[in-house]
Amino acid sequence: MKTVNLLPYIFVLLAAMLWGTVGTTQTFLQEGVSSIAVGAVRSLIGGGLLLVVAIGMRKIQFKSWSWKWTILAAVAIALFQSLFFTSVRFTGVAIGTVVAIGSSPVFSGIIEWMFWKRRPNRVWGIATILSIVGCILLFVNKGEATIDPFGILLALCAGVMFALYTNCSKQLTEKEETLPAVAMTFTLCALILLPFSQDGVSWIFTSQNLIPMLFMGLAATSLAYIFYLAGLEKISSSSAVTLSLAEPLTASMLGVFLLNEYLSPTSWIGVAMLLGGIIVLTVGGKRTSGKSVDRIPVE
Repeated sequence: MKTVNLLPYIFVLLAAMLWGTVGTTQTFLQEGVSSIAVGAVRSLIGGGLLLVVAIGMRKIQFKSWSWKWTILAAVAIALFQSLFFTSVRFTGVAIGTVVAIGSSPVFSGIIEWMFWKRRPNRVWGIATILSIVGCILLFVNKGEATIDPFGILLALCAGVMFALYTNCSKQLTEKEETLPAVAMTFTLCALILLPFSQDGVSWIFTSQNLIPMLFMGLAATSLAYIFYLAGLEKISSSSAVTLSLAEPLTASMLGVFLLNEYLSPTSWIGVAMLLGGIIVLTVGGKRTSGKSVDRIPVE
């Protein structure tokens, strides 16, 4: 029996915290730039820079590269961004975030069980329930909420895509190193998104947009996904996606302390439940077996 290594959990939490800075950072961009354009350029900066570094370090062998998992991961994360940004136009940020981000741990557990024949354990279940309920309470009084069936469907599809990205990335990191895996995935993601961005890339070169986009590309993409995949190598996909609920928690805290947003008492209860879910999952595991932490084979 081995003691659970907390470092992979911390890596995933750091990744989620970096993702949580994106919403606040976007407020510094000029108005009118489409979210898909932001996602495309962010992926291009983050993935492109790492691709140059990976090629320079001779970390990528194109002929023997794991193209199947890379393409699947790139398509999944590109669809996630597109579906999520489109869903919030119909439902508002609050409902879109709750449905997309809140549903992704459930979908990840289902995908992991169906395709890899492993089911998440009881600790994951308790942590996920706490985190999802906390996420709902966090956003319940934030306004901008419209129960649009089409928007809800898009948000659920976004949740599926993030869960699929995580599962595909786990397969990829079992065959390739983390840095080149992130580089290849997000360079392909950028190439997929750029034709649909409408705004192109010229807007990034204005002084108002350049620094925020560099931060989103380098910190919230390159560094964040290196952390995420480094943690994902050692823990289950379902656990990683549950821990990623630290993203809306971070975004809300930044909104309170930097943008003077108001959180109701109900939302603060949600914050406490989210933190509780993260703590339960991070310290609640009791044993590990190789790379199959937190997972129990189907009997």
